[in-house]
Amino acid sequence: MYDPSQLRTFLAVAQTLSFTQAARRLGLRQSTVSQHVRRLEDATGRQLFTRDTHSVELTEDGDAMLVFARRILTAHEQAAAFFAGTRLGGRLRFGASEDFVLTRLTDILETFRHDHPDVDLELTVELSGTLHERLAAGKLDLVLAKRRPEDPRGELVWQDDLVWIGSERLRLDPERPVPLIVYPPPGITRALAFEALERRGRAWRVACTSGSLNGLVAAARAGLGVMAHSRGLIPPGLAQVPDRAGLPELGRVDFVLLHGERRADAQDAADALAASILAGGDRLHRTRR
Repeated sequence: MYDPSQLRTFLAVAQTLSFTQAARRLGLRQSTVSQHVRRLEDATGRQLFTRDTHSVELTEDGDAMLVFARRILTAHEQAAAFFAGTRLGGRLRFGASEDFVLTRLTDILETFRHDHPDVDLELTVELSGTLHERLAAGKLDLVLAKRRPEDPRGELVWQDDLVWIGSERLRLDPERPVPLIVYPPPGITRALAFEALERRGRAWRVACTSGSLNGLVAAARAGLGVMAHSRGLIPPGLAQVPDRAGLPELGRVDFVLLHGERRADAQDAADALAASILAGGDRLHRTRR
């Protein structure tokens, strides 16, 4: 009833909230993406997206289809692997940025380990900038991380707004430098926060530096300052700083998958894990409670 190619297209649109970005990810024409979505909506008899010239949003039925689409595609891939008689193996060095520590990436990795028990998966959790450096040095095979807006590399998983977050009790004094909670260099959000404040001419000071997301969150919950963070990944106990605080806009950030040098013993496993992350990318927007 539901064509796997249409379901993959649906997932790409749902995760990027952009027909253009989905087409680029899948290597399809935008008209083909629209056709796949339309045919899937015809098959379900439901509208899965609301869209106009400026935005694309999932409907309630679209949210429900996300769950079914992942299950159908997972079963489809498991059946294909079973009857092909092949089992993935080898060593896979995977890097994930600190942004995903509190998300459901662990669920995706657990499923991958269950489906591919012969793959020796090595996980590195680091700053996005550090992961980019390790990938370029040939020390990682696959990376899930942020990229700077001008960087064209990588396969888009999703795009999100960067926002200022902090404790709900925090009050910023407009006459004093903005207290910042940041990753150390080469943190991408660190650089974007500095650049945004400097463009606005707003003074700032570093109140806390930590290479751990948990460390940054603890400092923010304690009211030490504010931090730049993805809107879709705001940790529990923190909230977006209201506009009346007068902080500058931070723009948007891309979360991407990047492949390293294609080592023969890691290529198939890297492709399989990348496919799992792309198929379950909407779960990465959800923090664990």
